[in-house]
Amino acid sequence: MSGHHPFSELTKNFPPERRVRVAEKVQLLKQEMALAELRKARQQSQADLAARLQVHQPAIAKMEHRADMYVSNLRRFIEAMGGTLEIVAHFPEGSVTITNFCEVEAEETDDTAEHTR
Repeated sequence: MSGHHPFSELTKNFPPERRVRVAEKVQLLKQEMALAELRKARQQSQADLAARLQVHQPAIAKMEHRADMYVSNLRRFIEAMGGTLEIVAHFPEGSVTITNFCEVEAEETDDTAEHTR
């Protein structure tokens, strides 16, 4: 298709200072993503993710658009994409990783899976 070029091709003639600014912006954008953007960036379809989570594809679409969900559902979503979920609280004097979301009882996992179907 005409008019479509790789990003690297478009930026190859940028001066070094501009390349640094672009790289910094890319890093910032990679640090903050909605679930749907993250799934797409990892080149995974809703159907594939649904199969891994043993739910129907519409449940994945719903999860991606929710502003509020169970931490256990979010953890399962992230793990199905091959990642791990960490919850970190940031304070002026430092950051703390919250650990009581790491281990979920089997019963709770069964309950949350039911909510996503």
